Amino acid sequence: MMPYCYYLGLGSNLGDKAAQLHQAVSLLLERVGDVQALSSLHATEPWGFESDNTFLNAAVRLTSSMEPLALVEATQQIEQAMGRTQKSHHGRYADRVIDIDLLLCFSVDDQLVRVDTPLLTLPHPLMHERDFVMKPLKEILLATHNY
Repeated sequence: MMPYCYYLGLGSNLGDKAAQLHQAVSLLLERVGDVQALSSLHATEPWGFESDNTFLNAAVRLTSSMEPLALVEATQQIEQAMGRTQKSHHGRYADRVIDIDLLLCFSVDDQLVRVDTPLLTLPHPLMHERDFVMKPLKEILLATHNY
């Protein structure tokens, strides 16, 4: 199977946030695919809930032969391996060691892949509302494409 190109958003607001993000990238490399780009780390305020803990956010570009639903399952296993016990549901957010969100997926011929299932919606339906997603994502897009 030819690889897909994925863009992922990463976030952490507990513990050594930078170390958690780098560990997530290492686990993505080990279990999911080839990480081709990592944005700088962006310090941000919590979004959608109140917390005393600020976030560090980043974006990753990777290629993988995994289909989107298999990839989201693999990222959830990475989150669990790193200590995340539950995902956010119905707009209820909480502090988290790591959050890995699939943002965009492109096929080998650069076609945008669309997914609409209870487990996964691609492109991510709220990413354009979240600066903590868009800033690192734009950084990677500008760095990996010659605009």
